[in-house]
Amino acid sequence: MGTPAPLGLEGAYSRGHRTTYDELRTRLLDVANVLLSSDGPESLTVRRIAAEASCSTQVIYTMFGSKEGLAEALYLEGFERFRRRLEAVPHRGDPLDHLTALGPAYREAALSEPGYYSLMFERAIPGFVPSERARTLARAALNIVDRVIADCISAGYVVPTQPRKVADALWAAAQGALTLERAGHLPDGKTYEIVTTATIQAFLVDRHKA
Repeated sequence: MGTPAPLGLEGAYSRGHRTTYDELRTRLLDVANVLLSSDGPESLTVRRIAAEASCSTQVIYTMFGSKEGLAEALYLEGFERFRRRLEAVPHRGDPLDHLTALGPAYREAALSEPGYYSLMFERAIPGFVPSERARTLARAALNIVDRVIADCISAGYVVPTQPRKVADALWAAAQGALTLERAGHLPDGKTYEIVTTATIQAFLVDRHKA
């Protein structure tokens, strides 16, 4: 196997430029997320974000195209952050244990990223509707749940069915409990644990009938 060729000045510049672009994009999304959480959707003006990020408004238009483009980028970034948290859950040898461990990780992601969560699930920006492409990418970001459920089916824990069917039921249960908890109607995560555990159990193979 040969030694990789040196980058050279042009390659090094390109890499540096890409890194700078990504860092600036991340900073702009972080600024927008903080503003959304602290000051509400009315604070998400291009001028305000540019001022907080110490850049020109033209930079934002160049990167995102419009305020709507920025909102969609925030929407996708939120799901990407959820994906990273779920993927970071240590792999368990037993797929059912792994599936159970994903629940607390999902709740932690929701509670630690209130700005992103409100945009992803609570229509925090009035009038913003994610494109069909964005919705598809958002759902794909949570595919780890589908994969672990498929492993549970293969291992004989979960009844044979489409993994997405189980994942969507689990997602709905989690979202319902999280909505109530975020609104202050639930004091802690106990109800979240109960409803997510019950949803998983509803799809488990009945060992007594096997």
